Amino acid sequence: MEYRIIADGASDMYGEAADKAGVTIVPFYVSFDETTYKKEGAEVGVREFYQEMVDHPTVFPKTSMPSVQDYLDVFTPVVEAGEGIVCICITTKFSGSYNSAVNAKNMLLEDYPDAKITVIDSTLNTVEEGVYVREAARMKADGLSYEACVENLERIKSTGRIIFTIGSMDYLIHGGRVGKVLGGAVNILGIKPMILMQEGEIFSSGVARSRKKSIDKLFVQIADYFKKNNLNADDYEIVVGYGYDYEEAKDFRDRLLESMKEYSNKTQIDMYQIGATVGVHTGPYPLGVGFVKKYDA
Repeated sequence: MEYRIIADGASDMYGEAADKAGVTIVPFYVSFDETTYKKEGAEVGVREFYQEMVDHPTVFPKTSMPSVQDYLDVFTPVVEAGEGIVCICITTKFSGSYNSAVNAKNMLLEDYPDAKITVIDSTLNTVEEGVYVREAARMKADGLSYEACVENLERIKSTGRIIFTIGSMDYLIHGGRVGKVLGGAVNILGIKPMILMQEGEIFSSGVARSRKKSIDKLFVQIADYFKKNNLNADDYEIVVGYGYDYEEAKDFRDRLLESMKEYSNKTQIDMYQIGATVGVHTGPYPLGVGFVKKYDA
């Protein structure tokens, strides 16, 4: 049967990127004043979001998940057209977006009991969720059936990782992701945290004394991940994720490709801007990589 790939805005795919992949996005909402919420990607651009953070460093923006109605508005015409839905959502450990989508699915099944709707908790976030969504789109383009697409998505989601660093601890402290006492002490010392995200949760992967050293350490940690786990990096779709600073990300991407020559044949790595869903926790200067194993590797 024909089916549609739908994803929430935490996948950081908007506009041309989503259109190119043939993916429909259900956006998150962003607020800088706790009263006015705008749709990310539609009413407020990612660049605009980061510019606000840079211009107003004492203001901490918030995000809100898509509502059940938001999902119903997207799901209903697809179901009415007789097509199936594969909907990919951010890890439930970060947001209730998945629950909104499931509630929309259950409401639609009351009127369309034969509808095929699969909602997947990707256990992923931001650019690694984006890679995962693009893999789903690639499966569809390659002619995989609805059932095969769902089966492969469930199989590969555990391979997703993000290895990254951030500019300061301020936003993690404010969002309650780390303790204020520990975070404040780290900030005073100027230490830059190294972070690993896997299976929907954030873990510390060390610290560095400066931004330069934290970036240098990323190359080591990325190489160690593949080498120590005896994994072939060429079996993975790898992207660079960044926040405000495009030029820094471009330099990082070029250096990453050079460093990977000893364990990979990759000659190109795409760059994607990390959206507001994660940006509200990391601040304007997240930088790192996200990757997921290719479904046909």
